[in-house]
Amino acid sequence: MRRPVLTLELLAAPAAVSGVRRALRSYGIDVQLCASELVTNVIRHVGEGVPVTVRVWREEGGRVRLGVTDPDPRALTVLVGAAGAGAEAESGRGLALLDALAVRWGVEQEAGHKTVWCELFTDAESIAVAVADTPKTPERPGRRRRSAGALGHPSARS
Repeated sequence: MRRPVLTLELLAAPAAVSGVRRALRSYGIDVQLCASELVTNVIRHVGEGVPVTVRVWREEGGRVRLGVTDPDPRALTVLVGAAGAGAEAESGRGLALLDALAVRWGVEQEAGHKTVWCELFTDAESIAVAVADTPKTPERPGRRRRSAGALGHPSARS
């Protein structure tokens, strides 16, 4: 297996989330946003202060693979529809956001830990190549377009 281009070891805490975003700035806003959501999920569902590893790999076709590993293989990540969370709910949309931004995503469970991962496109030139060269995947068929960004507009990207 290829070595990650970036590995961050941290303790899950609200203050650590902004540090993760800063460390991932060069990978684009979608990678930053997905990493923030995944680390926040660890804080909320596994607990504050647990060790977390964030890894980034460069994939073929202009994609970036992001993985967030925590020590609880039992706390499974489940996508809940935004409608199920209620329009007025203050939380519950993180994985729906990840699902909308990612080409594909999933969970790898192993003894003693789990990794939630996702693959995202990082720039428009890479997408043109990937659309032509990347076969559809069973996890996310047809997800080949760049998202419109966090604010719904391409200029929202940094």
